[in-house]
Amino acid sequence: MDFRRWTQGARRLATGRIARAAVIVIVAVASAWLGIAAGGPVRATVGPVETGMSAEFSWTGETVVDARPLGALLFDTHDAPIRLRMTLENIDTERARTMLEDPRLADRLPALLEKELSEGVGELILRVIVCGLAGALIGCLIVFRRPRAALAGLLSGVVMMAGIGTAAIMTYRPDSVVEPEYSGLLAGAPSLVGDAESIVTRFESYRGQLAKLVNNVSQLYDTVSALPVYDADPTAIRVLHVSDIHLNLISWNLIRSITTQFKIDVIVDTGDITDHGTGPEDNFVEEIGDLGVPYVFVRGNHDSRATQRAVARQKGAVVLDDSVETVAGLRIYGLGDPRFTPDKSVVVDSDPDSLAALGRAHAVRLAQAFEPVDLVAVHDPTIARSFSGSAPMILAGHAHARSTELMPSGSRMLVQGSTGGAGLRALEHDEPTPVMASVLYFDRETHRLRAWDDITLGGLGEQSVQIQRHLENDPGRTISPEPTIGPSPTGSTAGPETP
Repeated sequence: MDFRRWTQGARRLATGRIARAAVIVIVAVASAWLGIAAGGPVRATVGPVETGMSAEFSWTGETVVDARPLGALLFDTHDAPIRLRMTLENIDTERARTMLEDPRLADRLPALLEKELSEGVGELILRVIVCGLAGALIGCLIVFRRPRAALAGLLSGVVMMAGIGTAAIMTYRPDSVVEPEYSGLLAGAPSLVGDAESIVTRFESYRGQLAKLVNNVSQLYDTVSALPVYDADPTAIRVLHVSDIHLNLISWNLIRSITTQFKIDVIVDTGDITDHGTGPEDNFVEEIGDLGVPYVFVRGNHDSRATQRAVARQKGAVVLDDSVETVAGLRIYGLGDPRFTPDKSVVVDSDPDSLAALGRAHAVRLAQAFEPVDLVAVHDPTIARSFSGSAPMILAGHAHARSTELMPSGSRMLVQGSTGGAGLRALEHDEPTPVMASVLYFDRETHRLRAWDDITLGGLGEQSVQIQRHLENDPGRTISPEPTIGPSPTGSTAGPETP
C-alpha cells in the first residue's frame, strides 16, 4: 500500500468534509435569517400604542424605535449582531388622552408599560428562535435533500442562536435608554425622553423614562392626527421654506430631516444664513451641497456678497438676486436684501418708506422684464409687501416670527420665523426663540398653493414640537396687480399680521 497516496487521499477527504460542513453552516445561517425575517415579526400593544417588533441582522447591535413620520430613536443597547426594531404602527388617541389625563394612572403606568413591553419582547424572542431554527432545518433539507445535512443545519442554527443570545445578554446596557440618537423630526426634539444628565441609571429610572417616551410620542401623534384633512397629492410640488438660520448648526439637522420625511422637492431660504457675512462663516454653507435637493437662496441683511458667492458655489444652490429661475417646476423670482448691516462703515437705510419704494421699483421691473412668476422670495417683509399682485405667493423672513397675510390683490405673503432659533440672539431674551420652518404644497398643474404645514420646535431649553396644518381656501383666486404705484402702502395691507 502506498502510504503517501493514502495520506493524500485522507487529506482530500478531510478537506472535502470541511468544505461541505462550511457550506452547510452558511446555508443554515442564511436560511435561519430568512426564517426570522419571514416569521419573526410580532405585534404588541404597549399602552395606547400598537407596535410592530422585529429582529434584523446587524453588525452593530442596537435597538431602534421607528416613530414615522416623526423620525426614529436609536439606542446602543448591546453588541450582538442583531437589531431589535420597534415600529409604532398605530395609536389609540382616545386611550392616549385618557392615560395622560388620568392622575390615577401616574403611579401604575410605568409598571403597566414595562409589563406589556416585556410580554411583546418575550413573544418576539420565542418567535425568533422557532422561526430561525425552522428556517435552518428547512433550508438545509431543501438544498441538500439529506436528513443528516438538515440535522447538521439545525445544530448550526442552535449554535448561532445560543451565541447571539449569550452575546446580547453579556453586552446588554440598560442605561443606554437615556442616551439615544435621534433622526427625522425627532432630531430637533431630544427632550422627548427627558434630560439625560439628570437621570440616575437605575431600573426605576428606566421605567420612568420608558413611560415618558411613550407618553410624549402619544402627544406628538395626537397632534398629527388632529390636522385638517388634506390628502397631499403625491405629484404635488413640495417646498420647504426656511429663513434666518444665523449659523445655527442644528438647523441643518432639522432641514435634512424635514427634506427626507416630507419628500421635499426644493428648499427656499429667504436670507440671513450667516451672522456677519465673513470669510470663516462661508464654511457653514457647505452643508447645502449634501441636502440632495435644489436650494434657492436670497441674500439677507446679515449676508455679504461674499456669502452669496459662497452659497452659489454649493452643489444644487440657486442664488437669485433680481432674477428668475424655474426650479422643481415653479418660476421663482428672488431679490437680495439691499443692506448689509454688519458693515458699520456704511450707513444703513432701513426706513420703511425707502424699502417699500425699492420693492415697488423691482415689482415694476418684474412685471415689465419677466414673464409671470409663481413665487417671489425676498428677505424683508416691507419689501415683500410691495410685490403684492406680482405673484400668487410671496415668501419673506427677517422678523424671527412667523406670520401670514392674504393681501387685497390676492397674493399671500408668508413671513417665516427663524429656522435657527435666532442663533446666539436666543440668549439675549428671557423667552427662547422657537425654531420654525414650513412645508408648502403646490399643485403641479396650476402651480398654486393648496396647503402648508407650519413646523415649530421649542427654542433653547424648551421641549415642545408642533405641526400645524393650514388649507388654502381659494387656491384658484384671481391675482390682481396693485392698481397704483404710489407712496408706501398704509392701512390694511400694512396692518398687524396674525402668527
